[in-house]
Amino acid sequence: MHDIRAIRANPEAFDAGMARRGLPPAAERLISLDAARRTATTAVEEARAARNRKSREVGALKGAGRHDEAQALIDELAAGERVSGEALSQAEAALRDALAELPALLADDVPEGADESSNVVLHQHGAPPSFPFQPKQHFELGEAMGLMDFTAAAKLSGARFTVLRGALARLERALGNWMVNLHAEHGYEEVSVPLMVNDEAVFGTAQLPKFAEDLFRTTDGRWLIPTAEVPLTNLAAGEILADAVLPQRYTALSYCFRSEAGSAGRDTRGMLRQHQFMKAEMVSITRPGDSAEEHERMTRCAERVLSELGLVWRRIMLCAGDTGFASSKTYDLEVWLPGQGAWREISSCSNMLDFQARRMNARYRPKDEPGGKKAQPAFVHTMNGSGVAVGRALIAVMETHQQEDGSVLVPEVLRPWMGGLERIGP
Repeated sequence: MHDIRAIRANPEAFDAGMARRGLPPAAERLISLDAARRTATTAVEEARAARNRKSREVGALKGAGRHDEAQALIDELAAGERVSGEALSQAEAALRDALAELPALLADDVPEGADESSNVVLHQHGAPPSFPFQPKQHFELGEAMGLMDFTAAAKLSGARFTVLRGALARLERALGNWMVNLHAEHGYEEVSVPLMVNDEAVFGTAQLPKFAEDLFRTTDGRWLIPTAEVPLTNLAAGEILADAVLPQRYTALSYCFRSEAGSAGRDTRGMLRQHQFMKAEMVSITRPGDSAEEHERMTRCAERVLSELGLVWRRIMLCAGDTGFASSKTYDLEVWLPGQGAWREISSCSNMLDFQARRMNARYRPKDEPGGKKAQPAFVHTMNGSGVAVGRALIAVMETHQQEDGSVLVPEVLRPWMGGLERIGP
Protein backbone atom coordinates (compact mmCIF):
# COMPACT_ATOMS: atom_id res chain seq x y z
CA MET A 1 0.00 0.00 0.00
CA HIS A 2 1.24 3.46 -0.85
CA ASP A 3 1.32 6.68 1.18
CA ILE A 4 -1.11 9.09 -0.46
CA ARG A 5 0.71 12.02 1.13
CA ALA A 6 3.90 11.07 -0.66
CA ILE A 7 1.97 10.75 -3.92
CA ARG A 8 0.46 14.23 -3.45
CA ALA A 9 3.88 15.66 -2.67
CA ASN A 10 5.57 14.21 -5.77
CA PRO A 11 3.12 12.78 -8.30
CA GLU A 12 5.70 12.79 -11.10
CA ALA A 13 8.03 10.51 -9.14
CA PHE A 14 5.18 8.13 -8.37
CA ASP A 15 4.13 7.90 -12.01
CA ALA A 16 7.76 7.33 -12.99
CA GLY A 17 7.84 4.44 -10.50
CA MET A 18 4.70 2.93 -12.01
CA ALA A 19 6.20 3.35 -15.49
CA ARG A 20 9.13 1.13 -14.41
CA ARG A 21 6.50 -1.51 -13.73
CA GLY A 22 5.05 -1.03 -17.21
CA LEU A 23 1.95 0.69 -15.83
CA PRO A 24 0.23 3.93 -16.93
CA PRO A 25 0.23 7.09 -14.77
CA ALA A 26 -1.94 6.75 -11.67
CA ALA A 27 -1.15 9.76 -9.49
CA GLU A 28 -3.81 12.09 -10.92
CA ARG A 29 -6.60 9.58 -10.30
CA LEU A 30 -5.36 8.82 -6.78
CA ILE A 31 -5.10 12.52 -5.91
CA SER A 32 -8.64 13.03 -7.20
CA LEU A 33 -9.93 10.17 -5.05
CA ASP A 34 -8.06 11.59 -2.08
CA ALA A 35 -9.61 15.01 -2.68
CA ALA A 36 -13.06 13.39 -2.64
CA ARG A 37 -12.15 11.65 0.61
CA ARG A 38 -11.01 14.90 2.20
CA THR A 39 -14.19 16.66 1.04
CA ALA A 40 -16.25 13.86 2.58
CA THR A 41 -14.22 14.15 5.80
CA THR A 42 -15.01 17.87 5.96
CA ALA A 43 -18.73 17.12 5.46
CA VAL A 44 -18.66 14.67 8.38
CA GLU A 45 -16.95 17.24 10.59
CA GLU A 46 -19.48 19.88 9.61
CA ALA A 47 -22.39 17.54 10.36
CA ARG A 48 -20.96 16.83 13.81
CA ALA A 49 -20.42 20.54 14.42
CA ALA A 50 -24.02 21.22 13.40
CA ARG A 51 -25.24 18.63 15.88
CA ASN A 52 -23.22 20.26 18.64
CA ARG A 53 -24.49 23.72 17.74
CA LYS A 54 -28.10 22.55 17.68
CA SER A 55 -27.91 20.60 20.94
CA ARG A 56 -29.00 23.67 22.93
CA GLU A 57 -31.91 24.21 20.57
CA VAL A 58 -32.98 20.60 21.05
CA GLY A 59 -32.77 21.08 24.82
CA ALA A 60 -34.82 24.28 24.64
CA LEU A 61 -37.53 22.57 22.59
CA LYS A 62 -37.73 19.72 25.06
CA GLY A 63 -37.83 22.18 27.95
CA ALA A 64 -40.75 23.95 26.30
CA GLY A 65 -42.59 20.68 25.92
CA ARG A 66 -42.22 20.69 22.15
CA HIS A 67 -41.01 17.11 22.04
CA ASP A 68 -42.14 16.36 18.50
CA GLU A 69 -40.17 19.32 17.15
CA ALA A 70 -37.15 18.30 19.21
CA GLN A 71 -37.30 14.75 17.86
CA ALA A 72 -37.69 16.03 14.29
CA LEU A 73 -34.55 18.14 14.71
CA ILE A 74 -32.67 15.20 16.21
CA ASP A 75 -33.73 13.00 13.27
CA GLU A 76 -32.69 15.66 10.78
CA LEU A 77 -29.24 16.01 12.36
CA ALA A 78 -28.79 12.23 12.59
CA ALA A 79 -29.75 11.84 8.94
CA GLY A 80 -27.18 14.42 7.96
CA GLU A 81 -24.48 12.63 9.92
CA ARG A 82 -25.51 9.28 8.50
CA VAL A 83 -25.44 10.49 4.89
CA SER A 84 -22.09 12.23 5.29
CA GLY A 85 -20.67 9.20 7.13
CA GLU A 86 -21.74 6.85 4.35
CA ALA A 87 -20.22 9.16 1.75
CA LEU A 88 -16.96 9.20 3.70
CA SER A 89 -16.91 5.40 3.97
CA GLN A 90 -17.42 5.10 0.23
CA ALA A 91 -14.71 7.66 -0.52
CA GLU A 92 -12.23 5.94 1.82
CA ALA A 93 -12.99 2.55 0.28
CA ALA A 94 -12.55 3.90 -3.26
CA LEU A 95 -9.13 5.33 -2.40
CA ARG A 96 -8.08 2.23 -0.46
CA ASP A 97 -9.12 -0.08 -3.32
CA ALA A 98 -7.31 2.03 -5.90
CA LEU A 99 -4.13 2.05 -3.82
CA ALA A 100 -4.40 -1.70 -3.18
CA GLU A 101 -4.35 -2.45 -6.91
CA LEU A 102 -0.94 -0.85 -7.46
CA PRO A 103 2.40 -2.63 -6.95
CA ALA A 104 5.25 -1.48 -4.76
CA LEU A 105 7.75 1.08 -5.99
CA LEU A 106 11.05 -0.50 -7.01
CA ALA A 107 14.43 0.15 -5.42
CA ASP A 108 16.72 2.38 -7.47
CA ASP A 109 19.22 -0.42 -8.14
CA VAL A 110 16.65 -2.84 -9.57
CA PRO A 111 17.67 -3.30 -13.23
CA GLU A 112 15.33 -2.24 -16.01
CA GLY A 113 13.69 -4.90 -18.16
CA ALA A 114 10.31 -6.29 -19.11
CA ASP A 115 10.78 -9.96 -18.19
CA GLU A 116 13.14 -12.58 -16.78
CA SER A 117 15.49 -12.24 -19.75
CA SER A 118 16.71 -8.97 -18.18
CA ASN A 119 17.45 -10.47 -14.75
CA VAL A 120 21.08 -10.09 -13.68
CA VAL A 121 23.35 -12.88 -12.37
CA LEU A 122 25.23 -11.45 -9.38
CA HIS A 123 27.15 -14.49 -8.17
CA GLN A 124 27.56 -18.18 -8.91
CA HIS A 125 28.63 -20.83 -6.41
CA GLY A 126 30.25 -23.80 -8.09
CA ALA A 127 30.08 -25.03 -11.67
CA PRO A 128 27.58 -27.49 -13.16
CA PRO A 129 29.08 -30.97 -12.66
CA SER A 130 29.90 -33.35 -15.47
CA PHE A 131 28.85 -36.98 -15.13
CA PRO A 132 30.45 -40.05 -16.73
CA PHE A 133 26.87 -41.10 -17.58
CA GLN A 134 23.69 -39.41 -18.75
CA PRO A 135 22.13 -37.88 -15.59
CA LYS A 136 18.48 -38.59 -14.98
CA GLN A 137 15.72 -36.26 -13.87
CA HIS A 138 14.38 -36.64 -10.35
CA PHE A 139 11.17 -38.35 -11.36
CA GLU A 140 13.09 -40.94 -13.41
CA LEU A 141 15.26 -41.68 -10.37
CA GLY A 142 12.36 -41.73 -7.93
CA GLU A 143 10.09 -43.91 -10.01
CA ALA A 144 12.89 -46.39 -10.73
CA MET A 145 13.47 -46.67 -6.98
CA GLY A 146 9.78 -47.26 -6.39
CA LEU A 147 9.79 -44.38 -3.90
CA MET A 148 8.09 -41.62 -5.94
CA ASP A 149 4.55 -42.43 -7.05
CA PHE A 150 2.65 -40.02 -9.28
CA THR A 151 0.02 -42.57 -10.31
CA ALA A 152 -1.10 -43.09 -6.72
CA ALA A 153 -1.14 -39.32 -6.14
CA ALA A 154 -3.30 -38.78 -9.24
CA LYS A 155 -5.72 -41.45 -8.03
CA LEU A 156 -6.00 -39.70 -4.66
CA SER A 157 -5.91 -36.04 -5.66
CA GLY A 158 -5.40 -35.47 -9.37
CA ALA A 159 -2.53 -33.77 -11.17
CA ARG A 160 0.33 -31.89 -9.48
CA PHE A 161 0.53 -34.07 -6.38
CA THR A 162 3.14 -36.67 -5.38
CA VAL A 163 3.29 -39.64 -3.04
CA LEU A 164 6.74 -40.22 -1.57
CA ARG A 165 7.60 -43.49 0.14
CA GLY A 166 10.28 -44.87 2.40
CA ALA A 167 13.66 -43.17 2.29
CA LEU A 168 12.53 -40.36 -0.05
CA ALA A 169 9.67 -39.47 2.32
CA ARG A 170 12.19 -39.43 5.14
CA LEU A 171 14.62 -37.34 3.08
CA GLU A 172 11.92 -34.72 2.50
CA ARG A 173 11.20 -34.57 6.22
CA ALA A 174 14.92 -34.47 7.03
CA LEU A 175 15.47 -31.55 4.65
CA GLY A 176 12.70 -29.48 6.22
CA ASN A 177 13.71 -30.19 9.82
CA TRP A 178 17.39 -29.52 9.12
CA MET A 179 16.59 -26.22 7.37
CA VAL A 180 14.50 -24.88 10.24
CA ASN A 181 17.18 -25.89 12.74
CA LEU A 182 19.78 -24.08 10.63
CA HIS A 183 17.68 -20.90 10.55
CA ALA A 184 17.21 -21.11 14.31
CA GLU A 185 21.02 -21.01 14.50
CA HIS A 186 20.82 -17.88 12.33
CA GLY A 187 18.67 -16.21 14.99
CA TYR A 188 15.20 -16.89 13.56
CA GLU A 189 12.57 -17.91 16.08
CA GLU A 190 10.79 -21.09 15.06
CA VAL A 191 7.02 -20.67 14.84
CA SER A 192 4.27 -23.18 14.15
CA VAL A 193 1.62 -21.34 12.12
CA PRO A 194 -1.98 -21.96 11.04
CA LEU A 195 -2.34 -23.26 7.50
CA MET A 196 -5.63 -21.38 7.07
CA VAL A 197 -5.96 -17.60 7.39
CA ASN A 198 -8.64 -14.93 7.01
CA ASP A 199 -9.13 -12.25 4.35
CA GLU A 200 -7.30 -9.59 6.35
CA ALA A 201 -4.13 -11.68 6.64
CA VAL A 202 -3.97 -12.44 2.92
CA PHE A 203 -4.71 -8.80 2.06
CA GLY A 204 -2.00 -7.66 4.46
CA THR A 205 0.75 -9.52 2.59
CA ALA A 206 -0.77 -8.46 -0.77
CA GLN A 207 -1.98 -11.81 -2.12
CA LEU A 208 -5.45 -10.23 -2.17
CA PRO A 209 -7.09 -8.87 -4.17
CA LYS A 210 -4.77 -9.35 -7.16
CA PHE A 211 -3.82 -13.01 -6.76
CA ALA A 212 -7.03 -14.60 -5.48
CA GLU A 213 -7.08 -17.09 -8.35
CA ASP A 214 -3.70 -18.44 -7.26
CA LEU A 215 -5.09 -19.45 -3.86
CA PHE A 216 -7.33 -22.19 -2.50
CA ARG A 217 -10.33 -21.08 -0.42
CA THR A 218 -12.26 -23.14 2.10
CA THR A 219 -16.05 -23.36 2.21
CA ASP A 220 -16.15 -21.16 5.33
CA GLY A 221 -14.22 -18.32 3.68
CA ARG A 222 -10.69 -18.96 4.92
CA TRP A 223 -7.65 -19.29 2.66
CA LEU A 224 -5.05 -22.06 2.58
CA ILE A 225 -1.69 -20.34 2.91
CA PRO A 226 0.40 -20.08 -0.28
CA THR A 227 3.45 -19.55 1.94
CA ALA A 228 4.14 -19.22 5.67
CA GLU A 229 5.06 -15.61 4.90
CA VAL A 230 1.35 -14.81 5.30
CA PRO A 231 0.84 -15.85 8.95
CA LEU A 232 4.41 -14.98 10.01
CA THR A 233 4.32 -11.42 8.68
CA ASN A 234 0.81 -10.85 10.04
CA LEU A 235 2.05 -11.49 13.56
CA ALA A 236 2.88 -7.77 13.47
CA ALA A 237 -0.48 -6.69 12.01
CA GLY A 238 -2.15 -3.93 14.02
CA GLU A 239 0.74 -3.81 16.49
CA ILE A 240 2.99 -0.98 17.66
CA LEU A 241 6.25 -2.76 18.47
CA ALA A 242 8.84 -1.44 20.86
CA ASP A 243 12.08 -0.35 19.22
CA ALA A 244 13.99 -2.69 21.54
CA VAL A 245 12.34 -5.85 20.13
CA LEU A 246 13.44 -5.16 16.54
CA PRO A 247 14.48 -6.86 14.41
CA GLN A 248 12.03 -9.72 14.79
CA ARG A 249 13.05 -12.82 12.85
CA TYR A 250 10.75 -15.82 12.35
CA THR A 251 11.07 -19.16 10.59
CA ALA A 252 8.47 -21.82 9.96
CA LEU A 253 8.30 -25.17 8.20
CA SER A 254 4.86 -25.55 6.70
CA TYR A 255 2.88 -26.99 3.87
CA CYS A 256 1.92 -24.43 1.25
CA PHE A 257 -0.94 -24.57 -1.22
CA ARG A 258 -1.14 -22.94 -4.65
CA SER A 259 -3.63 -23.41 -7.45
CA GLU A 260 -0.92 -22.79 -10.07
CA ALA A 261 -3.40 -20.77 -12.13
CA GLY A 262 -1.84 -19.92 -15.45
CA SER A 263 0.65 -22.81 -15.30
CA ALA A 264 -1.20 -25.20 -17.58
CA GLY A 265 1.28 -27.27 -19.55
CA ARG A 266 4.31 -26.09 -17.53
CA ASP A 267 6.39 -28.56 -15.50
CA THR A 268 3.73 -31.24 -15.63
CA ARG A 269 6.23 -34.06 -14.98
CA GLY A 270 7.66 -34.51 -11.53
CA MET A 271 7.62 -32.37 -8.39
CA LEU A 272 8.70 -28.96 -9.64
CA ARG A 273 5.28 -27.30 -9.63
CA GLN A 274 2.85 -28.78 -7.10
CA HIS A 275 -0.47 -27.76 -5.57
CA GLN A 276 0.86 -28.80 -2.16
CA PHE A 277 4.48 -28.52 -1.10
CA MET A 278 6.64 -28.00 1.97
CA LYS A 279 8.77 -24.91 2.48
CA ALA A 280 10.98 -23.44 5.18
CA GLU A 281 10.18 -19.72 5.33
CA MET A 282 12.04 -16.78 6.83
CA VAL A 283 10.43 -13.45 7.75
CA SER A 284 12.10 -10.37 9.21
CA ILE A 285 10.42 -7.27 10.65
CA THR A 286 12.84 -4.37 11.05
CA ARG A 287 13.36 -0.67 11.48
CA PRO A 288 13.33 1.13 8.10
CA GLY A 289 17.03 1.95 8.28
CA ASP A 290 17.97 -1.70 8.81
CA SER A 291 15.97 -3.40 6.08
CA ALA A 292 18.56 -3.29 3.28
CA GLU A 293 21.20 -5.09 5.36
CA GLU A 294 18.59 -7.48 6.78
CA HIS A 295 17.60 -8.39 3.23
CA GLU A 296 21.22 -9.23 2.42
CA ARG A 297 21.55 -11.23 5.64
CA MET A 298 18.40 -13.23 4.89
CA THR A 299 19.62 -14.08 1.40
CA ARG A 300 22.95 -15.30 2.80
CA CYS A 301 21.04 -17.58 5.19
CA ALA A 302 19.22 -19.19 2.25
CA GLU A 303 22.48 -19.50 0.32
CA ARG A 304 24.07 -21.40 3.21
CA VAL A 305 21.35 -24.05 2.91
CA LEU A 306 22.28 -24.68 -0.72
CA SER A 307 26.02 -24.66 -0.09
CA GLU A 308 25.82 -27.17 2.77
CA LEU A 309 23.75 -29.50 0.59
CA GLY A 310 26.58 -29.49 -1.96
CA LEU A 311 24.45 -27.86 -4.66
CA VAL A 312 25.49 -25.53 -7.47
CA TRP A 313 23.60 -22.26 -7.21
CA ARG A 314 23.57 -18.65 -8.28
CA ARG A 315 22.09 -15.38 -7.02
CA ILE A 316 19.93 -13.39 -9.42
CA MET A 317 18.63 -9.83 -9.06
CA LEU A 318 15.20 -9.65 -10.64
CA CYS A 319 14.58 -6.86 -13.12
CA ALA A 320 11.70 -4.39 -12.93
CA GLY A 321 9.33 -6.47 -15.03
CA ASP A 322 9.97 -9.69 -13.09
CA THR A 323 9.89 -8.34 -9.53
CA GLY A 324 6.83 -9.40 -7.53
CA PHE A 325 3.86 -7.15 -6.86
CA ALA A 326 4.67 -6.33 -3.23
CA SER A 327 8.46 -6.34 -3.49
CA SER A 328 10.80 -3.39 -3.77
CA LYS A 329 13.77 -5.63 -4.54
CA THR A 330 14.11 -9.38 -4.95
CA TYR A 331 16.97 -11.82 -5.13
CA ASP A 332 16.19 -15.23 -6.58
CA LEU A 333 18.44 -18.17 -5.85
CA GLU A 334 18.58 -20.65 -8.70
CA VAL A 335 19.94 -24.17 -8.42
CA TRP A 336 21.46 -26.23 -11.21
CA LEU A 337 19.50 -29.40 -11.97
CA PRO A 338 21.78 -31.81 -13.86
CA GLY A 339 18.91 -34.03 -14.99
CA GLN A 340 17.16 -31.09 -16.61
CA GLY A 341 20.39 -29.38 -17.61
CA ALA A 342 18.85 -26.11 -16.45
CA TRP A 343 18.80 -23.50 -13.68
CA ARG A 344 15.61 -23.45 -11.64
CA GLU A 345 14.45 -21.10 -8.88
CA ILE A 346 14.65 -22.59 -5.39
CA SER A 347 14.42 -19.49 -3.21
CA SER A 348 13.18 -15.93 -3.48
CA CYS A 349 14.19 -13.28 -0.91
CA SER A 350 12.36 -9.96 -1.09
CA ASN A 351 12.43 -6.62 0.71
CA MET A 352 8.93 -5.15 0.88
CA LEU A 353 9.97 -1.93 2.68
CA ASP A 354 6.75 -0.53 4.28
CA PHE A 355 4.41 -1.78 1.52
CA GLN A 356 2.98 -4.68 3.53
CA ALA A 357 3.22 -2.79 6.83
CA ARG A 358 0.85 -0.10 5.56
CA ARG A 359 -1.67 -2.73 4.50
CA MET A 360 -1.40 -4.41 7.92
CA ASN A 361 -0.97 -1.23 9.97
CA ALA A 362 2.19 -2.73 11.47
CA ARG A 363 4.24 -0.07 13.26
CA TYR A 364 6.96 0.44 15.85
CA ARG A 365 7.78 3.24 18.25
CA PRO A 366 11.27 4.65 17.60
CA LYS A 367 13.49 5.74 20.44
CA ASP A 368 12.63 9.16 21.83
CA GLU A 369 14.21 12.07 20.02
CA PRO A 370 16.94 14.27 21.59
CA GLY A 371 15.57 16.57 24.24
CA GLY A 372 13.06 13.99 25.40
CA LYS A 373 10.56 14.61 22.61
CA LYS A 374 8.28 11.60 22.22
CA ALA A 375 8.81 9.79 18.93
CA GLN A 376 5.71 9.01 16.89
CA PRO A 377 4.96 5.46 15.70
CA ALA A 378 6.31 4.64 12.24
CA PHE A 379 5.75 1.76 9.86
CA VAL A 380 8.11 -1.19 10.08
CA HIS A 381 9.78 -2.76 7.06
CA THR A 382 9.11 -6.41 6.24
CA MET A 383 11.01 -8.96 4.19
CA ASN A 384 10.61 -12.65 3.50
CA GLY A 385 12.58 -15.44 1.91
CA SER A 386 12.36 -19.13 1.13
CA GLY A 387 14.85 -20.95 3.21
CA VAL A 388 14.24 -23.03 1.02
CA ALA A 389 11.50 -24.81 -0.94
CA VAL A 390 11.82 -28.36 0.39
CA GLY A 391 10.46 -30.18 -2.67
CA ARG A 392 12.84 -28.36 -5.00
CA ALA A 393 15.72 -29.02 -2.61
CA LEU A 394 14.80 -32.71 -2.73
CA ILE A 395 14.86 -32.58 -6.53
CA ALA A 396 18.23 -30.81 -6.55
CA VAL A 397 19.78 -33.25 -4.06
CA MET A 398 18.56 -36.24 -6.07
CA GLU A 399 19.80 -34.92 -9.41
CA THR A 400 23.10 -33.52 -8.11
CA HIS A 401 24.10 -36.51 -5.99
CA GLN A 402 22.81 -39.29 -8.26
CA GLN A 403 25.02 -42.26 -9.04
CA GLU A 404 25.34 -44.32 -12.19
CA ASP A 405 23.42 -47.23 -10.64
CA GLY A 406 20.41 -44.95 -10.02
CA SER A 407 21.03 -44.48 -6.31
CA VAL A 408 21.41 -41.10 -4.58
CA LEU A 409 24.07 -40.17 -2.02
CA VAL A 410 22.68 -38.42 1.06
CA PRO A 411 24.50 -35.14 1.80
CA GLU A 412 26.55 -35.41 4.98
CA VAL A 413 24.60 -32.70 6.82
CA LEU A 414 21.40 -34.76 6.42
CA ARG A 415 22.75 -38.14 7.49
CA PRO A 416 22.13 -37.59 11.21
CA TRP A 417 18.50 -36.83 10.28
CA MET A 418 18.37 -40.04 8.22
CA GLY A 419 19.53 -42.40 10.94
CA GLY A 420 23.00 -42.50 9.41
CA LEU A 421 21.77 -43.55 5.97
CA GLU A 422 24.38 -42.66 3.33
CA ARG A 423 22.72 -43.80 0.13
CA ILE A 424 19.13 -44.14 -1.12
CA GLY A 425 18.50 -46.85 -3.68
CA PRO A 426 15.73 -49.10 -4.99
